[in-house]
Amino acid sequence: MRRTEYPEALRNLIAQLRQMPGVGPRSAERIALWIVQNKADAPEQIANALRSTRESVRPCALCGFFATQELCDICADESRVVDLLCVVEQPTDILPLEKTSAFRGRYHSLGGRISPLDHVGPEDLRIQQLLDRAAKEKFSEIIFALAADVEGEATTNYLVDLLKGKGISLTRIAHGLPAGGGLENADELTLYQALSGRTRL
Repeated sequence: MRRTEYPEALRNLIAQLRQMPGVGPRSAERIALWIVQNKADAPEQIANALRSTRESVRPCALCGFFATQELCDICADESRVVDLLCVVEQPTDILPLEKTSAFRGRYHSLGGRISPLDHVGPEDLRIQQLLDRAAKEKFSEIIFALAADVEGEATTNYLVDLLKGKGISLTRIAHGLPAGGGLENADELTLYQALSGRTRL
């Protein structure tokens, strides 16, 4: 006896939804059923928002954060302290730091960290852009806010070796973050203490 299944279009929608982070098989099925059963125009609004976001949001040309113009709001903000730079792994690491209000400088997202096991080398990251900024923008201090794990430490040490001797103070945020933890899991107080207690490298 042939097994009854959803129509192919619905099965495809479920399969596409499962590609999203944090969406398992049951969640994907529930979302797909909500989309096809919803009588209001909410699914269309979501589809339009997805399309608009994909078309308009891009990486900031300078720091790598999310932007709709060439520069993000942070890089375009002339009130920021121009000689302080905070280096993070991912664009998503910038907002948790911003929420602390402890840092008013500029940022640079590497787009990841050096991880040979994952086949991610220095050439795969935005390291050359960082070196170019260090040469042009005359920073007095560069703060490294990478995860306190093996890959984060290795990436920080690699960058410090490249930037030493350029007349820039190189610091890292204090290890108020749990070992093996990233910025996305830390609360604002922990991040504030980590930024305030950074140490010279």
